[in-house]
Amino acid sequence: MLRFPQLYKITQNADGFNTKVFWGHCINALLHSIILFWFPLKVLDHDSVFHNGHATDYLFVGNIVYTYVVVTVCLKAGLETTAWTRFSHMAVWGSMLMWMVFFGVYSVIWPAIPIAPDMLGQAGMVMRCWSFWLGLILVPTLCLIKEVAWIAVRHTCCKSLLEEVQELEARAQDPGTAVLRDTNGRSLNEHAHLLARVFKKTPSNLAHSSSVQQTVSHGYAFSQEEDGVVSQSQVVRSYDTTRRRTEVE
Repeated sequence: MLRFPQLYKITQNADGFNTKVFWGHCINALLHSIILFWFPLKVLDHDSVFHNGHATDYLFVGNIVYTYVVVTVCLKAGLETTAWTRFSHMAVWGSMLMWMVFFGVYSVIWPAIPIAPDMLGQAGMVMRCWSFWLGLILVPTLCLIKEVAWIAVRHTCCKSLLEEVQELEARAQDPGTAVLRDTNGRSLNEHAHLLARVFKKTPSNLAHSSSVQQTVSHGYAFSQEEDGVVSQSQVVRSYDTTRRRTEVE
């Protein structure tokens, strides 16, 4: 973003989150809720009896639906993630794994710990149901297939400036040598040539370091310690550009 300042317009113009985007997320969440609840409910509409004599009930259906919700939410977060790190992987895949582990443990703690007697054996019943495993693949896929299709179409036909720069960065290509377009579709050739010259003048070790410009402390913003002898306001007033230097001195 320091090398390509047009990227700041995305946040300045509130392109990433505004009223239109907000209501789009609300409608999308409503569609997801309908799929996540009604599809498993209709699949399990007819009661079935397990070999131990237990029948499906609201807890059985609820645990299945909640498992689908956890998987769908984590995968949706993964689709919205643009920079994958080890913490991203821990959050997405770790959340799904932690729920399955918690569900299994919570289903066997009674009567060793006298809480949740209704949950006894629920994990085993759910895991032995073939409909659960089939729905674990189909239901989240049905929820997210629209998002995947939209992302594929957008990245193919109408990429934003941010997505263009991200793709160039992923391919380790200099953005200054590419023909990029802003959010309105206008070419940024002139700025691209400027970026190309900046890229040539920038040392390779500095150009590929993501933390150099963030860690360097320079300028008068860092020239004075907090709670020093001379206050920051006095320093600012001493550099008043409306007065001549002879007057300041």
